[in-house]
Amino acid sequence: MTKRIIKSGKVVVVLSGRFAGRKAFVVKTFDKGSDKRKYPHALIAGVDRYPRKITKSMGKEKTVKKSKLTSFVKYINYNHVMPTRYQFDCKVNFDHVDKPESRTDVKKNLTLYLRKTYLDQGTAKVVAGLTSLAVP
Repeated sequence: MTKRIIKSGKVVVVLSGRFAGRKAFVVKTFDKGSDKRKYPHALIAGVDRYPRKITKSMGKEKTVKKSKLTSFVKYINYNHVMPTRYQFDCKVNFDHVDKPESRTDVKKNLTLYLRKTYLDQGTAKVVAGLTSLAVP
């Protein structure tokens, strides 16, 4: 029996296609394939447009504009992703991804969750040169 490397929550790098080079995380895996896709694949979600660098001197409007990000959700073959050692726990519901009209709602919720996570980094505490998120 082989050990599964690609599991739910695993951070991966997309290697080919429109989102090549983008970081994503695995939502659900299909090791044996499915009816539509006969090959092993995974449902992944990630960041399409990353937020830009923000400095202290920037105003509030510019900070909001530069911290904008967009997300993507897609099915992808295992051969087209490279797993990393990192894990990511996302609290967004991905149940209705198959329907196109509900996929946009899922992407909007994911974008809001990722943006909130990104903006909450300001509450990080610096301990011995390493940053760790403050747990509320």
